[in-house]
Amino acid sequence: MTSDKLPLPQLFKGIALFTPGGDVIYCLDPSKQGRWHLHLCATLQEILDLPEPPHFLVPCYTATIDHWLDPRTQQIRTFAEAYPMVMRHQAVLNAIFGTGELIWQQTPWQEGLCDRMVLATYRSSFPQLWEDHDLIVRLDLSEPAPLYYQPVALAQKVQPKTQGYVLRLFVAGHGPSTERILQNLHQLLEQYLGQPYTLKVIDVLTHPEQAETNHVSATPTLVKVWPHPMRRIIGELDNVERIIQMLGAQ
Repeated sequence: MTSDKLPLPQLFKGIALFTPGGDVIYCLDPSKQGRWHLHLCATLQEILDLPEPPHFLVPCYTATIDHWLDPRTQQIRTFAEAYPMVMRHQAVLNAIFGTGELIWQQTPWQEGLCDRMVLATYRSSFPQLWEDHDLIVRLDLSEPAPLYYQPVALAQKVQPKTQGYVLRLFVAGHGPSTERILQNLHQLLEQYLGQPYTLKVIDVLTHPEQAETNHVSATPTLVKVWPHPMRRIIGELDNVERIIQMLGAQ
């Protein structure tokens, strides 16, 4: 790991996203207003050449920190918490966020939210995430590219941006209306997209956490995750022209 480090702002919100193999990508937000999880997942996809952004890592493999100014005492205070699956990485978290030997708090979580057996079902599709690449990345959206802290061997394996489309369809149940939407959508994609695509169907009744992570409040919702910029359509999936415009297809 390189010894060159960017200076840390005095006040910031920080988010770290780990992989099951122990790699980490993190960001600092002095404005404390950004929602960075989607950016972290998209960058992991690009670096490790994943089939799509690994949103299933959120929130179970995340840690957050907040350096804030106490208005009463004018002292800078720190609140840091991590999910149980990443509590073992406290030394790494303290190193990247400059917090010395801080003891992190365990994030309150519901039983079953981070079921290891459920998360392990993604291993066959995302084997790179279960490998340890000694990868530490600080993501800064103000920079033209993320800053990579990694061995040369891994740097040589970094692939260019994934070609094709990554789409998500959020539905409520798998009734006749969902089947009709899927049939029409597949037909449209096959007819108008000139590149490969991945369409993942997510039932919000079964996976409400996925709906929350992707800010989905109504169904059906179609989300174009890749290529950027991210776009979404809520309802009206019979509107072919609108879908084509969202995809940017010819």
